[in-house]
Formats: sequence, C-alpha cells, structure tokens
Amino acid sequence: MNRLARLARTTAFKLSILYFAVFTGLTGFLLVYISQNTNRLMLAQVTQTLNAEITGLPEEYARGGVRALVASIDSRARRPDASLYLLTDFAGNLIAGNIRQMPRIFLDEQEGGFQRVHYLRLTADGAEEQREALVRIFDLRGGYRLLVGRDLGETRILVNILSEARILWIGVVVIMALVTWVFVNRRVMRRIDDIADTSRTIMQGDLSGRLPMAGTDDEFDRLAGNLNRMLERIEVLMQGMKDVTDNIAHDLKTPLTRLRTRVETALRDAKTDAEYREALEATLDESDNLIRIFNSLLHIARIEAMASGDAMEPVDLKPLIEELADLYAPLAEDCGGALEIRVEPGLAARCNAGLITQVLVNLIENALKYAGRAGTPLKIEVSAQRRAGRAWISVSDNGPGIPADMRGSVTDRFVRLDESRSEPGHGLGLSLVRAVARLHGGEVELQDAAPGLTVSFDLALENLEEDRARDERDGRNGAGRRDR
Repeated sequence: MNRLARLARTTAFKLSILYFAVFTGLTGFLLVYISQNTNRLMLAQVTQTLNAEITGLPEEYARGGVRALVASIDSRARRPDASLYLLTDFAGNLIAGNIRQMPRIFLDEQEGGFQRVHYLRLTADGAEEQREALVRIFDLRGGYRLLVGRDLGETRILVNILSEARILWIGVVVIMALVTWVFVNRRVMRRIDDIADTSRTIMQGDLSGRLPMAGTDDEFDRLAGNLNRMLERIEVLMQGMKDVTDNIAHDLKTPLTRLRTRVETALRDAKTDAEYREALEATLDESDNLIRIFNSLLHIARIEAMASGDAMEPVDLKPLIEELADLYAPLAEDCGGALEIRVEPGLAARCNAGLITQVLVNLIENALKYAGRAGTPLKIEVSAQRRAGRAWISVSDNGPGIPADMRGSVTDRFVRLDESRSEPGHGLGLSLVRAVARLHGGEVELQDAAPGLTVSFDLALENLEEDRARDERDGRNGAGRRDR
C-alpha cells in the first residue's frame, strides 16, 4: 500500500492520468461529434433520395396506370441498392415490391411524413430478414397505397463501425497512457532521482558532487548544467573561505606570536619611558601590518564573491593603460629604467575599470620591486592585444622571474619565493590578480619573459562603435518622445 501511495504521488503518475483524462475526453468528444454529424448527413441524403423517388413514381402512375407503376417498381426493386417499394390495393394485398411484410398498423395509417419502421425483407436466397428503414406512404387514385423507403442498414453499419472505433481508441489511449507513464517513470523520474541523490551528497558536505548529464541537450541537461555551474561557483567560494581560514590560522600565527612576544618582552625588560615607547611603536607597526593583511584578504574574498556582471561596462583599454604609464614612468626612470606600453588601437573590453586598474598597479609595482637586478637596467612593458576572441593584457619585466615548477602555486594566498621573503609584502598580490581575472571570466597566465616574467590575463572584448551608435539611437528616440 505504501508503494502504491508513493506511486500515486509521483509526477509521472499524475502526468499519465492527466494525459489519459484530457486525451480521452477530447477523443470521445471528437468521435461522438463525427458519429452524430455523419448519421445526420446520411439521413439527409436518404430523405433527399426518397423525395426524388416519391416525385417520380406517382408521375408514372398518372401516365401509364397501375401496369406502368408495377413495371417501374419491379425494375427498381431489382437494383442492388437499399431502396424499398411496396404497392398494395384497397384491401391491403401485395401487388409489387421487395418488402415481404410491413406492420399492418403502419399500413393503415394516413399519408404523412417519414417514419422509422422495422420490416421483413426478402434476401436473394428467399429468406426473410428483420431490417430497419425510413419510409413514407401516400395514397394513389383507385385505392392503391404506395410505400417508398430506404433501408438504414448502411447507416447502422457506419454507426457500429464508429462505436467500435471509439472503444478501440479508448483502449489505444489506455495503452499509450501506460507507455507514457513507463517512459516518464523510467527516464524523467530517474533523472530527478539522480538530482536528489547528488543533492543529498552535497548536503553531507561533499561539494565536489555534480549532476549527471545524458548529453541530449534537453531541459534536464540544461538544468543540470546550470546547477553544476552553480555548484562550481559555490565550491570555489567555500574553498576560498577555507583557504582564508587556513591562511589566517597558519600565516598570521607567526606575526601574532611575534606581537605577543614583543609585548611580553617590554613588560618584563623595559625600564624607562623611552623603552616602553619604542615597544609600543613596534607593536603599533606590527598591528598595522596585520590590519593590512586582513584588509587584503577581505578584499580578495569580496572580489571572489562578486557576481560576474557587477559594475561591468565597456572600457577603452588604451587611455586606461596610458594613464598608468604616465603615473609610473617617472618612477621607472628614477630606478634607471623605462616603462613602455604597446596597446592595439581600438581595443576595448567589458570590465570593472577600477579593479583592472588595481591589478595593473599591483603588477607594475611588483615589477618595479623585483626587476632590474644584477646590474641590468630595469625594463617594464605593459601590452594589450586581441587573441582568440579575447582582450589579453600583459605586464612583463626583466627580473629574476619565477621557476616553472612554482608558477602554478604563486597565485595562492601567502605564497612567496624564498629569495623574496626578505622583501616587504605578504604574498597576496597575484592572488588578487587571479580573483579579478576569474571575476571577468578569464584566467591568469605566467610565462617566462627570458629573462623575467610575463603575467597575462584576459577580458571579454567589446565593440565601442556599436555601443556609441546604440547610445546615439537611444538618445534620439528619447528626445523624440520628449518632443511629442
């Protein structure tokens, strides 16, 4: 009983019942409509035929008398059709016709309209058969009575065929409903069960679970694809939260311990106001450093949590990069080097201009910090170009670069090379670059500049001419509406 109750609650069962009810109702209505109109049409044809017969036979009687009428009835009665004829005298005796017996009560009635009657008809082998007909009787001169009718057997056969078709069609609909239920239950419900199983796996804490896709590109595949992308996004955010927690637990433990040790040392060893002041100033510097690290981590987390469409707009990359070059070129010259730019004309991207500027500032400052060592003049190049349908922005330097085996991990938080640990910094710069690139639907590439390092990231291309033309059209349309 529980199994049947569970079955009755399934969508597949409800859809099958709905399909059966709707389709059966529509089909029944259609068959009844066809049956009734077909019967009405055939009766109209029968009536029209009888009217023609009734018009012709009395005329023959008027021209040739009873002999001519009997000859005409005998001739017509031999035709292989469904017409009925009966001619009787004033005493009711059969003179001519193809009807064996007609109810006496009907023959005694006065002349009137068409009526349905049952009669006995002679078959080809002389046997009698009970039939139904539509007939009409009218009187002739001399006491004769003429009956003209039409057998309704053909109409009855058609009605029976339609009734049998209705019963057969209901059976077909039942079978189709069962087939539909099996199909929906086996395929659709299986896909839904897969989604439920994956959801339970995710609720148990395994965010790596993904919904299976059949590869048919149907609505379930599209739903599974969207849910999988949502799960990937959630997994990235959760992993980022976990990374932040792990980073705080491991990488901030040392500065916090150092801060505590400095305070304990001051309390234990400091004797004068100057020594206490020096300890407080060092503690304040260490606290400011910790606050900067926390702010950087929170900033990266906010970027990773942003929706990819937040604050995105068409940006011409050439003016943006030229403005940064004007700002940092003097600093590069002060370091005995040069900062060059190489931007493809008319290159635009849909992006968050503030974040892209922050990324470029971060990369340029890293290049100023590490490039131009070992007596080599500092050289920094910022470039932007089209590649594979995307806008790629790169910052290259001639510094020591990053070993190939470390390029996959330096974009993680707090990862620093051994030779750069003596330099100021926290190892969060490239993490910020990766977060901003992913926000824009791109990735970060680290390549050997021989010598030095090239850091590249990609953005979605934008056609500024089309945007300007659309804005002009919108402006004209708005002005036209205001004028009206």
